[in-house]
Amino acid sequence: MDESKIETSLEIESQTFSKQSHQFWTLQIAWWLGYALVVFLAIIRPQFDDPNFNLSGQIINLIVETMSGFFLSYLQWRLIQRIVHLPLNKTLFFSFFSAAILGLLYNTIKMSSFKVIVHHQQWNESWNMLEFGGWLLFSLTTMFVWTGIFFIMLYNTKLQKEHEMLLRAQTSAKDAQLQMLRYQLNPHFMFNTMNAISTLIYKNENDKANEMLDKLCEFFRYSLDNNAKSKTSFKKELELLELYLSIEKVRFANRLNVQMNINDEVLNCQVPSMLLQPLVENSIKYAIEPRKEAGNITITAHKKLNRLILYVIDNGDGQSNTVSTGFGIGMSNTKARLDAMFNGDYEISISDNEQQGTTVTISVPFENL
Repeated sequence: MDESKIETSLEIESQTFSKQSHQFWTLQIAWWLGYALVVFLAIIRPQFDDPNFNLSGQIINLIVETMSGFFLSYLQWRLIQRIVHLPLNKTLFFSFFSAAILGLLYNTIKMSSFKVIVHHQQWNESWNMLEFGGWLLFSLTTMFVWTGIFFIMLYNTKLQKEHEMLLRAQTSAKDAQLQMLRYQLNPHFMFNTMNAISTLIYKNENDKANEMLDKLCEFFRYSLDNNAKSKTSFKKELELLELYLSIEKVRFANRLNVQMNINDEVLNCQVPSMLLQPLVENSIKYAIEPRKEAGNITITAHKKLNRLILYVIDNGDGQSNTVSTGFGIGMSNTKARLDAMFNGDYEISISDNEQQGTTVTISVPFENL
């Protein structure tokens, strides 16, 4: 297990323990305060008119009874915490067996306290099985009810912890998949760019080749500085696209015109890293490269109904028929990353424009990074 997984596990354990501890103490204090109030109202208060009634003794006895129950239920809680990882049948057996023992002990403490404090007798004086049995039934019920509550609390927490760890494992697996797909773009992009540089060298356009190579280095330096993250903000994605376009503009000069209509509210939206680059690269391949005159690419992004709507529009000869059977590695990679990141909750379509060119439309959930 690597350090990140250990830290994640410890973080979950810490959060779970803190939440569990807060729930326990809230319930523990509320229960025993309520217990004391009910006993006072149901048993002590009706005896106020009795001339032989020992009020101070009854109050002290109630405090002893409540505090002993508080302490014994805490012991039961600690015990169940230690055995909850055992198989279910063993956990149930040990939990309720210990509850019976603690119930018997609690009953003994209550009766002894009542004899000594209220009636000023020996702790075991004048006991009879009928009286002891009646008190024992209530004491056992109290401990069994507490055990059931503790058991539900701990098992619920255990299930929540396992669920959280499963979700984090799924998230880690998804991030790994996105990262793998992200890295797949690098050799693809590198191959296309180096092929263009080779062509410039072949044409003896060495100055352009050097400039393009410098831009390429800057592009990859930016990627490394940002750790090649699998997810990024739309703002960072635009910065990366600008670097890519600076490379292509060396190659195509005035033949490549790019316009951006970006709504400010989408800049912090979370998207897969290098989402735009394959889309624009595809437009350059089909709309700019085949023609001698200037070509236009328009990138539009806005928020609609809590979704990011992205358009990449070119004025080429139309490529929807060309790409209907598959976008090539760059675009199929984009589909795969959108599917992995948004669990299938995305839309991507390619259509020819009414007049000329192609529009790629992407719709994904709007999530702030």
